[in-house]
Amino acid sequence: MNHNKLKIGLVLLVLVLSSLACSFNFSTAKIQDAFMARDEPGSDRTTTFTQEDDFYCIVELANAPDDTSVKAVWCAVDVEDVEPNFIIDEYSLTTGDGIVPFSLTNDMLWPTGNYKVELYLNDELDRTLEFSVQ
Repeated sequence: MNHNKLKIGLVLLVLVLSSLACSFNFSTAKIQDAFMARDEPGSDRTTTFTQEDDFYCIVELANAPDDTSVKAVWCAVDVEDVEPNFIIDEYSLTTGDGIVPFSLTNDMLWPTGNYKVELYLNDELDRTLEFSVQ
């Protein structure tokens, strides 16, 4: 009788583990590199911008399938006349391996202060890049 209970228990365990395995989503995608720049190709790397500059965040994805989601959330952290940690804008896209440039522009001058861009990979915060406007 105990032998039958053990068999039923093992069958239930296998069923539970099988259902968990089916819902598990594993991705090898990673952000290989990410940095701030004054230009879209990323040749002018910086963490300090002028009030006239456009902000570029260059992200390099590796081992990323074509359905990889990448999101950039731009924030004014400590900026004159702006509430702390104010979200300026966000943009997301679905892509695969390669270089993904994000940019943020302003028709007026950027207020001086500290900013950041949060980078999400498949809806998980991967890293935060801080920069300033002087």
